[in-house]
Amino acid sequence: MSTTITISGEYRTEFATSKALRKRAHAMIPGGCHTYAKGDDQFPELAPGFIVRGKGCHVWDVDGNEYIEYGMGCRAVTLGHAYAPVVEAARRAMACGSNFSRPAKIEIDCADELLGMIDGADMVKFCKDGSAATTGAIKIARAHTGRDHIALCADHPFFATNDWFIGTTAIDAGIPQSTKDLSLKFRYNDLESVKNLFEHHPNKIAALIMEPAKYSDPENHFLHEVRKLCRENETVFVLDEMITGFRWHNGGGQKYYDIVPDLSTFGKALANGFSLSALAGKRELMELGGLHHDCERVFLLSTTHGAETHALAAGIETMRTYQREPVIETIWQQGERLKTGLDAVIKQHGLEEYVQILGKPCALIFVCRDNDGNPSQAFRTLFLQETIKRGLLMQSLVISYSHTSEDIDRTIDAIDESLEFYKRALEDSVENYLVGHPSKGVYRKYN
Repeated sequence: MSTTITISGEYRTEFATSKALRKRAHAMIPGGCHTYAKGDDQFPELAPGFIVRGKGCHVWDVDGNEYIEYGMGCRAVTLGHAYAPVVEAARRAMACGSNFSRPAKIEIDCADELLGMIDGADMVKFCKDGSAATTGAIKIARAHTGRDHIALCADHPFFATNDWFIGTTAIDAGIPQSTKDLSLKFRYNDLESVKNLFEHHPNKIAALIMEPAKYSDPENHFLHEVRKLCRENETVFVLDEMITGFRWHNGGGQKYYDIVPDLSTFGKALANGFSLSALAGKRELMELGGLHHDCERVFLLSTTHGAETHALAAGIETMRTYQREPVIETIWQQGERLKTGLDAVIKQHGLEEYVQILGKPCALIFVCRDNDGNPSQAFRTLFLQETIKRGLLMQSLVISYSHTSEDIDRTIDAIDESLEFYKRALEDSVENYLVGHPSKGVYRKYN
């Protein structure tokens, strides 16, 4: 194992153990990992391959390198890695058994906690990942309306691993054309594109699904106008809150934008990294998956591990932490501190046209552009390579409750140094500075 010492100013370039483990991983696991966003093709060649532990916003890899991490756990870890109250709550529940042949009381407790935070939600069904929750929403909408088509926002990059969504991407191998034909796309903040779908597919759209927002706010009451169109066309209005939930507001993006959907889905930050997601919504829809109605039964969500006690306990403690501590206020404030500092150093290097920080302070991303001003995987990879050297692990700049002012200042300093190499690559050639190949987009037809 490498003995790299991570003191301030020392580059992290030694990944011997990671390289050895990669060969074993790819021999046993398709893609080398279980989440495409964590794959080797998403990172520079000079990058940590495997993480062994995390605390707060810091992580350590198998080679002993320490990093300040952003977008932790694909944005699922919002309070911080190994956040003690959440871990302890999960430990206590697990010590009493994690799964039984009848429901556990904690299922009621967790439902009560979530429904108390989300306006307009009467019932909730818990599961393990966001894909199950969004696909559950699609199924119940189809059952409720008797229709097959789904309208989804083309500007929101991911809704599910299931065929109804992946069939709309370039990586659609194995998905029948008949399934692809049922998914229709509209554009965010483009009300005419929504109207066109309803006009061209009258009485055929079961559900319309989108995130409340991504990088820009709704304009001209877009969310409310879309909901109005859905009501006029008797289409179920679904908000995917996997990312906005527990970042924009304690009540989700829907509370922030003062909009109540028919159904909404939550996950990621819901249990601070523990596997828990939720489908919540109006009783008239949700009860179709229950026992107290005379309609045709809907096999909504039924998962062996969907209500594991330790995950529900983690969810309860996470939600209570949000309610008793200034989590939302802090991540917004620290995110603003980060953006202000980064905008300043980008301007100092004269790179405003090439490196941009976008999004809400609670969910920042960065965009890297080439000499022509086009988004560039090569320059993004170089940027990641140089920031990794300086102790940052940041596919995004999505902040957590555990990022301190010192962490943010160190981040700004590291990015400041990295931008010097970015500038040189623009003046010379990115290939002269990048080690290995550029990273690639997940949604591509071939490797």
